[in-house]
Amino acid sequence: MRGLDSRRRYVPVPIPSWAWVSGLTAGATAAVVVLAVQANHGPHPTASASDARPSASATASAHPSATPKPAEAPAVPAASGTGRRIVYALGQKRVWLIDASDKATRTFTVWPGTVDPDPGTYSISNRVEATTGSDGVQIEHIMYFAAKSGLSVAFSNAVDGSSPPPAAAGKQTSGIRMHKPDGTALWTFGTATTKVTVVK
Repeated sequence: MRGLDSRRRYVPVPIPSWAWVSGLTAGATAAVVVLAVQANHGPHPTASASDARPSASATASAHPSATPKPAEAPAVPAASGTGRRIVYALGQKRVWLIDASDKATRTFTVWPGTVDPDPGTYSISNRVEATTGSDGVQIEHIMYFAAKSGLSVAFSNAVDGSSPPPAAAGKQTSGIRMHKPDGTALWTFGTATTKVTVVK
């Protein structure tokens, strides 16, 4: 500001600091108001449909998928006797271990030889811990229970757990091989005189 001195000249008058601060504050407030009005009239971001809903992957992870149920073991064949026994089904190439309450405690498939025992009821007649099979394979847990065509029929498993090699052309074999864990279970279950029922 300027004032008049005695000789009618304009003399600068100092402006107080509070006036400067008030002026700057008023100017800043006006600028903010202008910017806010402009922003209010501008485009507004909107949430897309994909943002509003959880993604399929998120939904899937929130709800764990159901695990498939294991397949049920085949039922013990009808007319296979009662009581504690070993049941061998020729057609299914399968063995069941049945306890005294007629409950199957284990079942598994086997590799039969070329000569099958006739259907009927037998008993374990001899147990041999280990030997060499007629095919030259080292076998263990041998349990004899029947005879057919001059051959002894027995359960066993290869020491190394392998399946038996194909029989040579024209050669007859009567061993019933199984996987090693199944052979061990059968050896434990099938004591001397344990009943063996063979069905078709």
